[in-house]
Amino acid sequence: MNKPLFASAVISLAVALNSPVSLASPTIIPSPPSLSAKGYVLMDYNTGEVLVEKNADIRLNPASLTKLMTAYVAGQEMSSGNISKDDVVVVSRNAWAKNFPDSSKMFIEVGTKVSMNDLYRGLIVQSGNDASVAIAEHVAGSEKAFVGLMNSWANKLDLDKTSYTNPHGLDSRGLYSTPRDIAKLGQAIIRDLPDIYPLYSETEFTYNGITQYNRNGLLRDRSLNVDGMKTGYTSGAGYNLATSATNGDMRLISVVMGSNSAKSREMESKQLLSFGFRFYETVQPSEAGEEIAIARVWMGNKDKVPVGLDQQVYITLPKSEANKLNASIEYNSDISAPIHKGDVLGKVVYKVEDKEVKSANLVALNNVEEGSWFKRLTDWFKKWISTWF
Repeated sequence: MNKPLFASAVISLAVALNSPVSLASPTIIPSPPSLSAKGYVLMDYNTGEVLVEKNADIRLNPASLTKLMTAYVAGQEMSSGNISKDDVVVVSRNAWAKNFPDSSKMFIEVGTKVSMNDLYRGLIVQSGNDASVAIAEHVAGSEKAFVGLMNSWANKLDLDKTSYTNPHGLDSRGLYSTPRDIAKLGQAIIRDLPDIYPLYSETEFTYNGITQYNRNGLLRDRSLNVDGMKTGYTSGAGYNLATSATNGDMRLISVVMGSNSAKSREMESKQLLSFGFRFYETVQPSEAGEEIAIARVWMGNKDKVPVGLDQQVYITLPKSEANKLNASIEYNSDISAPIHKGDVLGKVVYKVEDKEVKSANLVALNNVEEGSWFKRLTDWFKKWISTWF
């Protein structure tokens, strides 16, 4: 008689304890909003699941949404220690504000010394094209070299429908991205640059005696908890807006590209975010490293080992389904010592009714050393006997 490859144990109680909407009443989800923008997407930040999309993968002109990658590249260079926010940058003629007479700028002048920290604010809050060039030259020595870094990072982040030709986003042949790629980039900024992301919520910045205001009007909308991210406009792109907002533990990212006006891009973004928060929930079944079961161990100096998740698990569900979430553990067929903390011993399968919605590695939370020769012999005999019953 063959033993099964996996053994299952239901742990639906652990899910219920960690689901804030486990007793939620059924909710009918209407059709998502239909917007006039050329392309848009609504994504759950924690899971990456797309809740609403239209032309999410069509190549569009990103305009100043390009500066999200400019900020990301510079932020990564800071994180690696190649540059510092306290660096003093001497403004070149190429970065001079006068080179951008009809577009956004922070009004830096040739030969002046500007801190990297101020340039960052000029980039993020004021959307300064001059700041973009100054940052690019400081990081990589030239705009061209910096654009190479931008495209390298786009490749590393799997933004496979994105291409950059400059650090600021002014209309240029070969410059394009998609709503989905922009949302993934926003996700990366929030995740990878926690010290820089708060700058996206600043509503104004004063430099050289000139106060300018963040063009993202949703930062001042009290009906939503918006804390970023970026506006964009050129005649070739239309009006773009990437937005991130939170509601409790849930964070959503919306991207609207090719809208008709500054007002419409805000209204359309608000529609997407409101829809997501109203009808969906991000469920966190259990904490990484938290004991969720005890596994039987053979041939060890201990007969049991606590098991749990190696990484945080998030699941996006309609609110009407969150109370139906359950989980089961599937252990590997032979769990034998020695076992090291972090070893994969099986998996946790999350289901809504009979439909699998997520699975995650189940790992040992402690070490278990190999038992004595007598213990190993005893366990071998027990396992042999068990195969007959």
